[in-house]
Amino acid sequence: MSQDTTRRRYLVALASTGVGLGLAGCGSGGASTDSPTESPTESGGSDGGSGESWEGTSTVEMTDDLTFAPKRIEVEAGTTVTWENVGTIGHSITAYEENIPDGAEYFASGGFDSQQAAADGYPDEGNVTEGGTYEHTFETTGEYEYYCIPHEMNGMVGYVRVV
Repeated sequence: MSQDTTRRRYLVALASTGVGLGLAGCGSGGASTDSPTESPTESGGSDGGSGESWEGTSTVEMTDDLTFAPKRIEVEAGTTVTWENVGTIGHSITAYEENIPDGAEYFASGGFDSQQAAADGYPDEGNVTEGGTYEHTFETTGEYEYYCIPHEMNGMVGYVRVV
């Protein structure tokens, strides 16, 4: 465990100097201990059916634990979802282009129109820094999967279900 603590201190030090964290390792995912609130629907779709609940909220926090909190949200069509960076480490919101519903508008912080463009532009564009936000309005029903470019390998992936 002391190795994880040392690694985290090192990563926080790197983040404070502006060095990218694309190769950063991470220990536990910092899963929320809050019980699900507004939407008790269990997942069972394309996200692997891990049994985690979908939460009825339109706000997602991005944390220094390299998580989207909550990881799975459910909103009605026409809802604007806001991602807020509540930590000190920069993050992105980048849709997996092949994992959004047919006919849905692509979304990524930085306003990119494709997953490749978002990857190519980061971190100069699309980096949501401490206290920053990104918003996207979901018009098409279905499930959307997205990730954080520098922290994807750490499991920083989220899901939006639009009903």
